[in-house]
Amino acid sequence: MSPAARPLAIAITTGEPAGVGPELTVATLRQARERWSSAHFTVLGDRSLLEARAGARWPEAGGAIKIEHHALAVPAVSGRLDAANGRYVLGLLDAAIDGAVAGRFDAIVTAPLQKSTINDAGVPFTGHTEYLAERTNTPRVVMMLAGSGERPLRVALATTHLPLKDVSAALTIDGLVETLTIIDHDLRAHFGLPAPRILVTGLNPHAGENGYLGREEIDVITPALERARALGIDAPGPYPADTLFQPRYLKDADCVLAMFHDQGLPVLKYATFGEGINVTLGLPIIRTSVDHGTALDLAGTGRADPGSMIVAIDAAVAMARHKRAA
Repeated sequence: MSPAARPLAIAITTGEPAGVGPELTVATLRQARERWSSAHFTVLGDRSLLEARAGARWPEAGGAIKIEHHALAVPAVSGRLDAANGRYVLGLLDAAIDGAVAGRFDAIVTAPLQKSTINDAGVPFTGHTEYLAERTNTPRVVMMLAGSGERPLRVALATTHLPLKDVSAALTIDGLVETLTIIDHDLRAHFGLPAPRILVTGLNPHAGENGYLGREEIDVITPALERARALGIDAPGPYPADTLFQPRYLKDADCVLAMFHDQGLPVLKYATFGEGINVTLGLPIIRTSVDHGTALDLAGTGRADPGSMIVAIDAAVAMARHKRAA
C-alpha cells in the first residue's frame, strides 16, 4: 500500500485515569467506523481500565481501533486523584510523542490530564503545551483554541500560562513576529488556508489609546506587525480586544492572536462551549486536544459530553490529511 493510500494513524492518550478522559475516548470511538473511515486509532492506556469504562463491549471498527496497553501503577477510582498514577499519565504522553516523532502516528489527540497529580508524583509539569515543546526540542510553540464548522473561530495566544503581572515583559517584537510566522505557516500547511488573515489584539484597554493607557501597542505590538507584514503575513491590528470579537470583524478572519490567556479564551470558550479544541502550533508533529479539564465530578457518571473530543479527532484527521497531501 502506498503511503498516500494507507489509513491515517491517530494516537489517543487517555489522560488522567480518575477523570473523564478514558470514558470520553470510548464514547467517541463508537463513531469511528462511520465518521473517520480513513483513520486507524491507537488508544494509549490501561487495558482493564478502558474495557471497564467501555461497559458492555469495547468499540469495534473493523480492526481500526487497538489498545496500546500501559499499566496503571494503582487501580483508578473515578473522581479520586492518586499521585501514584502521575507517572503513568506522563508515560502515555511520552509514548504518543515518541511514536509521532518516529512517524508511526500521523497525529496525536490528548484527553485531559491533571497537572497536580503529575507534580505530586515528583515531576515538574506546567502543561501539555510546554511539555510537548520540551520533548520535541521546539523553541517556540503557539497555543491555539478553535471551534468547529466551515469557518470556525480560532484564537491563538502570544503568552500562555503566565501571571498577569508578567505578560507585558514577556511580549517582545521578535517573539510576536515568530508567533505570527508559526500561525501563518501552520494555517497554510495543516489547515489548507492559502492566505491566512490573522487579527491581532492590543494588550491594554482600548489598545492603549495612543499611549495614554500603556505603550506596549506603540513600542512592541505595532512594530512587530509591521515586520510581519513585510514578511507577507496578513496581520492587521492592534485592535481593542473588547470590540474585536464581533461578527463584522471576524467574518473575514482566519485567526485572532490575543496577547494573554484570559484575554482571548473566555470569548472562545463561550462561543464554542462543548465543541472547542486546543491545537499546538509550531511542533514537528500534529497535536490536538479537548479544551476542558478532567471533570472529576462527572467521571464515571456517563454524563460527560464527548463533543470536544469528537471535534479534536476531526481536526487531527483533517490536519494529518493536509500534511500528507502537501
